[in-house]
Amino acid sequence: MPKLLHVDSSPLHGRSVSRELTAAFVTQWKSSHPHGLVIDRDLNTTSIPPITAEWVGAVYTPEEARTPEQKQLLSLSDSFLSELEEADEYVFGVPMHNFSVPSVLKLWIDQIARVGKTFSYTDGTPKGLIIGKKATFILATGGIYDAQTQMASFNFVEPYLRALFGFLGVTAATFLTAGGTMALNHGQDRDTFLAPHLQAVQTYAQTL
Repeated sequence: MPKLLHVDSSPLHGRSVSRELTAAFVTQWKSSHPHGLVIDRDLNTTSIPPITAEWVGAVYTPEEARTPEQKQLLSLSDSFLSELEEADEYVFGVPMHNFSVPSVLKLWIDQIARVGKTFSYTDGTPKGLIIGKKATFILATGGIYDAQTQMASFNFVEPYLRALFGFLGVTAATFLTAGGTMALNHGQDRDTFLAPHLQAVQTYAQTL
């Protein structure tokens, strides 16, 4: 049974462009995989604490030697890791916040980037441990940050996510971007704006 992990990070919910596009992706994916399972993870309804010294200490304590308190500290991280491992494919909804990813997504990343779980080092060489997975990142940006545009150098979302997930072993990554969403705040018809992006997402999802 194929499994898809669906992660949303926008705080806008019903007004979110990235959420509407990931929902369309999931609908098409379900149509293509009628016996598939979708694991939904809304990072804005999940309380994710920042990394602490105690958390780091728990991570570097051998599993068999961890105290009950340390196991509790890692329980949320373990849940996230279980979802990543269980799924065959991932789809992430990512709005650009201040040229980078939303804070809740960064908190999630800090929980899943764990030595011995999602990456390792052998003789000083890093190795990603999340292998054989496909990831689709659906980005929504207020401005236009496409390559060769004036603002391209301000886009730290795609380079960061591509580098981070590549480091963890997810090299089959596709990025679909809905740029210029600020137009929706200035009278642009939402359906007209979304139509080509919905079509692109649905067309791509059909290939998976």
